[in-house]
Amino acid sequence: MITLTAFRWVPPFAQGLVRDLRVRWALEEAGIPYRERLIGAADQASAPYRALQPFGQVPVIEEDGLKLFESGAIVLEIAARSEALMPRDAQAGARARAWVLAALNTLEPPIQQLAGLDLFHAAQPWAAAARPTAEQAACLRLDELQNWLGERDYLEDRYTVGDLMMTSVLRILRHTSLISDRPVLAAYQARCEARPAFRKALADQLRPFEAYEAGRAAKA
Repeated sequence: MITLTAFRWVPPFAQGLVRDLRVRWALEEAGIPYRERLIGAADQASAPYRALQPFGQVPVIEEDGLKLFESGAIVLEIAARSEALMPRDAQAGARARAWVLAALNTLEPPIQQLAGLDLFHAAQPWAAAARPTAEQAACLRLDELQNWLGERDYLEDRYTVGDLMMTSVLRILRHTSLISDRPVLAAYQARCEARPAFRKALADQLRPFEAYEAGRAAKA
């Protein structure tokens, strides 16, 4: 069985955004069972964990000798096992993989830059000066994505792993109105998040955080 690493707790602004959610979602769509291994800061810094993940991040999966890190690589590995995520037609499968890479390489960098300014550096004087340029870069990509979607329900002619990854990236902007300001993107994100597999994955990621906070409250 696959073992997936995830954080025991993260601050509220990150809950529901940690990248193990992408893997949980893919596993649910594929119908592949897994177990979670919850880690904290000490685990991240430990030599055994760094042997699995050189940068100390999550997620990592382990299965029958396979040790794989990076959410994109893991999700693509899962998708290769599931027609629900990866069409068996060679060209359609190639397009699905292209959208995964577009989400990670074209959309996520400007989106994450903006989120970093807002969520980690907002108190810094230089952040206010940098934000307009960062928002402009993110909006350019969002507009291009919205133009592509047009009247489509999904990025291609059916839901694929590309939609899973793209939606995961769009969710980073939940602290802004940049998605809701674009009705096509808002409807697309809502459509993907309405999938039972997403709802299950999100609930499973949030459960340890809720338990951790309940435990701390009980000790207070």
